[in-house]
Amino acid sequence: METVVWSKPEAERAGTPLLVMMHGYGTDESRMVRLLEYLPAEFTCAALRAPMVIGDHYGWFLLDYFLANDFADVITATNTVQTWINSVRGQHSSVSLLGYSQGMAMASTLLRLHPADYQATVGLSGFVLESELLSLTESFTAPPPFFWGRDKADLVINEDATAYTGQWLNENTRLTARTYPGMGHAMSKTEMVDVSAFLRHYVLGRLPAPLAGMPG
Repeated sequence: METVVWSKPEAERAGTPLLVMMHGYGTDESRMVRLLEYLPAEFTCAALRAPMVIGDHYGWFLLDYFLANDFADVITATNTVQTWINSVRGQHSSVSLLGYSQGMAMASTLLRLHPADYQATVGLSGFVLESELLSLTESFTAPPPFFWGRDKADLVINEDATAYTGQWLNENTRLTARTYPGMGHAMSKTEMVDVSAFLRHYVLGRLPAPLAGMPG
């Protein structure tokens, strides 16, 4: 990865849990950097810039209005991120993923291809790729913890993609699903409180009040 924004200087990263953050289509890592102040301080966060140039911004793979994609592009992007993660994971106690919009497709694809590599996954206002090839290769020994946050009125992610995402997550993960009316295709402070609680519970082993008594 050519551009990575870290939440901690290199001297302070050793032994910390790593959270890899991936932005959406047609934006850049700055969208994820804005979230850093709301995430648990125990984590080292790394906001990645996608490698594909999309106008003045970036994306992980080409995408149309209906979220159609070239699977080869998806695998190329996923392998690029996985290779980078492998180059730094030895410094950290665990690795988790957070993806917004198209970044959620990336995070869930990384999880599907390398389920043993990730402690927890967060998907925000995004989708899981509908792919027979991925479905044939994925194999979870236990349902991985996954947080899915969205606004039901989000018009960017179409109904078919949302329906498949919900089905796949319910069938394959230990799902924490939350909706945020009025948020739109975005992320909110309220949502980040829930994300932080999820990460503290599943990565740091602590259960704060926002998740207490709620199904995982």
